[in-house]
Amino acid sequence: MSAKKEGAPAGRKVSRTHLRGTATRGKRRPRYVLKLYVAGVNRKSTEAIRAITELCDEYLKGRYQLAIIDIYQQPTLAQGEQIIAAPTLIRKLPLPLRMLVGDMTERDRILVGLDLRPPS
Repeated sequence: MSAKKEGAPAGRKVSRTHLRGTATRGKRRPRYVLKLYVAGVNRKSTEAIRAITELCDEYLKGRYQLAIIDIYQQPTLAQGEQIIAAPTLIRKLPLPLRMLVGDMTERDRILVGLDLRPPS
């Protein structure tokens, strides 16, 4: 069965699957605002930055903002967020706020924590 697409030229029919595809095309996916707190320049901090950057580029391309904050260089920012360990990743948006602490190379844990993958 086919249906006429609104705005399509007279006599032209568009398949239902095509209509379904255009309906979802207009939905906007949420924008992510993230803060990654690291402690100085060391292997753990470097790995955390690389892992989160790669994850964002793969799963959130074009719809994320990532701030990287060194708690040694900006301790007042860490105090304001009540950071007690590093690395710590905070998802400010979309709500609710999420805080992930520890190894940022545990990809599945980070994806679940950011609601990018359901828990297994």
